[in-house]
Amino acid sequence: MSFKSEINRRRTFGIISHPDAGKTTLTEKLLLFGGAIQEAGAVKSNKIKKGATSDFMEIERQRGISVATSVLAFEYNGIKINILDTPGHKDFAEDTFRTLTAVDSVIVVIDVAKGVEEQTEKLVEVCRMRNIPMIVFINKMDREGKDAFDLLDEVEQKLGLKVVPLSFPIGMGYDFKGIYNIWEKNVNLFSGDSRKDIEETIEISDLSSPELDKIVGEKAAATLREEIELVDGIYPQFDKQEYLDGHMQPVFFGSALNNFGVRELLDCFVDIAPKPRPKQSEERLVQPDENKFTGFVFKIHANMDPNHRNRLAFVKIVSGEFKRNSPYLHVRSKKKVKFSSPNAFFAEKKEIVDISFPGDIVGLQDTGSFKIGDTFTEGEILNYKGVPSFSPEHFRYINNADPLKSKQLNKGVDQLMDEGVAQLFTLELNGRKVIGTVGALQYEVIQYRLEHEYGAKCTYENLNVYKACWVEPKDKKSDEFKEFLRVKQRFLAKDKRNQLVFLADSQFSLQMTEQKYPNIKFHLTSEFD
Repeated sequence: MSFKSEINRRRTFGIISHPDAGKTTLTEKLLLFGGAIQEAGAVKSNKIKKGATSDFMEIERQRGISVATSVLAFEYNGIKINILDTPGHKDFAEDTFRTLTAVDSVIVVIDVAKGVEEQTEKLVEVCRMRNIPMIVFINKMDREGKDAFDLLDEVEQKLGLKVVPLSFPIGMGYDFKGIYNIWEKNVNLFSGDSRKDIEETIEISDLSSPELDKIVGEKAAATLREEIELVDGIYPQFDKQEYLDGHMQPVFFGSALNNFGVRELLDCFVDIAPKPRPKQSEERLVQPDENKFTGFVFKIHANMDPNHRNRLAFVKIVSGEFKRNSPYLHVRSKKKVKFSSPNAFFAEKKEIVDISFPGDIVGLQDTGSFKIGDTFTEGEILNYKGVPSFSPEHFRYINNADPLKSKQLNKGVDQLMDEGVAQLFTLELNGRKVIGTVGALQYEVIQYRLEHEYGAKCTYENLNVYKACWVEPKDKKSDEFKEFLRVKQRFLAKDKRNQLVFLADSQFSLQMTEQKYPNIKFHLTSEFD
């Protein structure tokens, strides 16, 4: 296969949603269709101790939530699909924001009963800012929920999307009969039997045919005809280019748990979703079909294998071919590096690959020298943008609970921070370490992983900080900046990249500081131009 056709057959997307909307279940069902797994583990059921194939950390198993982003790949109808399953839990939103820098499109999962939830709003906003193409999947149609039209309105209003239904439910909850596939013009009947892997569809090209009454009953058929007429009247025709530009969002209905409506989603997705897209670096726009390899680290996962202290850096390939054992430039350190065993991910299995193409995600063994946002090239100096750190919401001192293990604690904290689990600030005044997180649940994860993976114990102490602001003075030598450093000494810290950070204890004190020092800028994200 030629290089170009390899690029054209790749689709890399992320699945985003509020916790519990059924994202992990949908991921599993997609893997089932791709033949990547044989059976789906019921994620919620405590009887089955397997857990979902894409949740592999103990804490996730205990709580039934996805904490780390997993990468899963499979082949379907000659198309190579890479899924990035993101954590829905809001405490891990930062991981999700970073993952969105590595996807070419997104599927948004919405729960039919709960409708659009706050976490979904935030994530969709990020996708809209970047014009990432989105498909909406309205899940759990076999449960009682909101009316289909009300839901479509809610998606339009709350998420600011322009929706086009490409499938439509026949009934809902107890009366859920199936789905009419507007995209392919056929009816898919719901049997309610989740064990049946792949359901039969009935071709109905003409909704007015009496066949429909026989299949779903007269009442349901009459309702469906009315509703489809309404859909035709209210919603625009689907326009692939508008979808690709991020200005129109197709909507599908189904029930992931019962494997229903998933095939329709997948078939249409393979048809319309974007191929690997160009990416902006600080220096220039990079096209996927350039000959030379470039890629960037969007996630680091430590200790994928508890028996070996290893870290895997997940790299999204933007252009060219990535070859095993070829020397590539690690731009930040200006060093050449070779990778003898780059991993590709096939469902829960990792395989060593010789060659990967734009759109693919490879896992590179990392001894601790890579950071999130690092760029690799064949020699060109490029820096990919868009993997920022956000100001944390919670701050605590971290203390060593076992003085004999201080080395292990420091190593563990360092590695976990490189992974982007949380942020570390070191106070200028006394060198005390402060951990900042987006959500409180991360403190548990850190404590748990320090103990189980590094053999170190820690305790926390609350610290009253409102926001961490990255400091950018107009002139480092000015008297104003020197005075700021002196007066605010107690509130100053350095982040992992040695950037100066001001820990403001309240919104009021931040405003006062900004007024008092007009030539110093205070940023709430670490990437500023």
